[in-house]
Amino acid sequence: MLNKLFLCCLLLVILSLLGIILNRKNIIITLLCVEMLLLAVNINFIAHSLYLDDILGQVYAFFIIALGAAESALGLGILISFFRVRQSMTLNFVLLKH
Repeated sequence: MLNKLFLCCLLLVILSLLGIILNRKNIIITLLCVEMLLLAVNINFIAHSLYLDDILGQVYAFFIIALGAAESALGLGILISFFRVRQSMTLNFVLLKH
């Protein structure tokens, strides 16, 4: 059971890192990949918590979920204001210093 959870975590980490590295155009997909990375960390904490019969990993997972929600809200707010100014959400315009 524990090996399957760790394999799932490893798959999520690899997919999210590939999404962050290979995606150079869409900011929303980059934010989703960061959320997938946080999900992999949460699954890892909960698996260790169940294996060690300790609640501390579940508490950490709860705080990471709250951190991810705040990060998503802040990121989407910045994207909305950026879209209002530039009328585009591609990453190429973000990297330009105009």
